[in-house]
Amino acid sequence: MKPPRAAPLALAADEPFQRLKRAVIARTGHHYYADKDDVLWDRVQRRLLANRDRDVTAYLRRLDGDDGEAEWAALETEITIGETFFFRYAEQFTALRETILPDILERKAQDRRIRIWSAGCATGAEPYSIAILLSQMLGEAISDWRISILGGDINAAFLDTARKGQFGRWALRAVSDADRGKWFTETARNTWTLKSAYRGLVRFERQNLLDLLGPAPPLELTEFDLILCRNVLIYFHHDVVEQLVGALGGRLAADGWLLLGHAEPNPAFGKLLDVTQLPGTVAYRPPNPERPLQPGPSFEAFAAPEPEPAQHLPPAEAPLPPWRPAPIPTSVPTPAPPATDLVETVRRLADGGDYPAAEAACRQALAVAPEDPALHLHDGLVLRALGRPASAEAAFKRAIYLDRGFAMAHYHLGLLLLDQGRAKAAARSLKTAAQIAGTVPADTRLAHGAGLDAGQLRKSVRLLLQSLVGV
Repeated sequence: MKPPRAAPLALAADEPFQRLKRAVIARTGHHYYADKDDVLWDRVQRRLLANRDRDVTAYLRRLDGDDGEAEWAALETEITIGETFFFRYAEQFTALRETILPDILERKAQDRRIRIWSAGCATGAEPYSIAILLSQMLGEAISDWRISILGGDINAAFLDTARKGQFGRWALRAVSDADRGKWFTETARNTWTLKSAYRGLVRFERQNLLDLLGPAPPLELTEFDLILCRNVLIYFHHDVVEQLVGALGGRLAADGWLLLGHAEPNPAFGKLLDVTQLPGTVAYRPPNPERPLQPGPSFEAFAAPEPEPAQHLPPAEAPLPPWRPAPIPTSVPTPAPPATDLVETVRRLADGGDYPAAEAACRQALAVAPEDPALHLHDGLVLRALGRPASAEAAFKRAIYLDRGFAMAHYHLGLLLLDQGRAKAAARSLKTAAQIAGTVPADTRLAHGAGLDAGQLRKSVRLLLQSLVGV
């Protein structure tokens, strides 16, 4: 029997649902759902349907029953978000390549043993990116090293996907055509499998970060040379976040390194760990009185926007009303925040996987800055992630209308059209993006391209056009 849809006010008054929500937050730490009853209900409802449970009360009995652990695993799969892509956040990978990993390799030159933990690894792009980077740096000498890269996540389905090492174009969007050919084997149209030399360096296991704060934390999670816990802590209550950062720091080797998501550093972490400023990012290390202290994180350092994540979600398409610039106000308005701040707010919400909130932020931002093409680009990316292609297409076209030379707007429109099978229209948009990119030097980073330069975009377009026979 299909459970009835519930309005937000009804959910707030529904005691069994609120009891389930408290249990979810207590078990997973995902405080993210504390004020998102409708989002959580959407995910819980899928499990009620799968189990044919009449209501939440029946489902709670199932969670408390003999097969409760298996059902908890299934529910955790529904409620966790797994957006990830290779070499995400270029500034941190530059820091890894130029500072962090060289330091680790130098210190470990005698025993040649490295331990790395990717906490909250989702479908595996992060630990696999580290495996590729280490392989590049060590070359043939990698066979002389004992390298252990552990990927952990609470979502068992994500881990099953990670072990296969298969990825689509969206997860490889920051990988050049040449590198994709070196590191991956194309196993199906728009599907690439990571080569075994890199997959063999990584193992995956199911983990719950809250276990670090429990009475019997996992003994094997210790003495890591590097821990990455990026874009995970945003889901936890701030009090729990500080405890988790302290616990992660306690799992580092004496000279280890901790990297958090670019939006997660907090000055309070400097009371728990030593802060190391690196170009474009910040890292944390266990306290060492002999290491020169540095000031806490400068939030201006986190300036490079990333591509918005995408999920294949199937909500019904709800077209937006025709867009028009906001009317000129008759009174003196309160000064609006800069458009770059509005874009960053939308990007940060989307990067955290909260697409409904990102869409709402887009609507609010466009009311303030209706003629900013970057906002319309990000609006399109969010709408595409929400599974609303017609609205996303309209948003990309508005960005192009406002800035005919906006290469990334043409490019993303082309990708959207390509996914829809509209080959001729996709080719036109992609060719336009490449032509615009051809007007600047190849190493010029493109606005809102997340580190993508003009040469890389042109190469990507060439590869995509080669697949469009007769266009």
